[in-house]
Amino acid sequence: MKVATYPGKAHAVSEELTQLIATIGENMSLRRGVRLSVTDGIVATYIHAATAPGLGKIGVLVALESTGDKAALAVLGKQIAMHIAATNPMSLSVDDLDPKALERERDVLTEQARASGKPDAVIEKMIEGRIRKFYEEVVLLEQVYVIDGESRVKDVIAKTAKDIGAPVTMTAFARYALGEGIEKQESDFAAEVAAQAGVR
Repeated sequence: MKVATYPGKAHAVSEELTQLIATIGENMSLRRGVRLSVTDGIVATYIHAATAPGLGKIGVLVALESTGDKAALAVLGKQIAMHIAATNPMSLSVDDLDPKALERERDVLTEQARASGKPDAVIEKMIEGRIRKFYEEVVLLEQVYVIDGESRVKDVIAKTAKDIGAPVTMTAFARYALGEGIEKQESDFAAEVAAQAGVR
């Protein structure tokens, strides 16, 4: 595993974390992270509800590959990152969608369609139509772009490619929300107090 250098410093992320622990006096650990890179293009960033530079409730990275104008790519990348912050897609493309999530959705839709009592041929068409709708809800490139409310994200990327005169490919994205994935421990405060006091 490659050791990452802390941005703007000469030392590793682990050293920066150690310095922060010493300064703040609270123990901390790096729980998760992701690195996106491009050969030629940009990695755009967006922090939603920023409280300080680089600090907010939702953080998004978008990787766009293109030999075209980097300023236009940066604008597109930030807008797509804002879209991702708002919609929280499950995958970049239909091919990237978790097969288990698709199978669960197909099972639910099949059960609902069978309950309608329609013939199998009609049920199959109903399921396929609903699966397309599911893709439009959870697959980034298939979603309706929140910035204009009518285009699909893939069409916005294609339009930008045409405008800058070079192909644009979105290769990856990452979205992190504050507190996401942290299990909150449920506890009974009265029982804790009673246990502390030795009352049963």
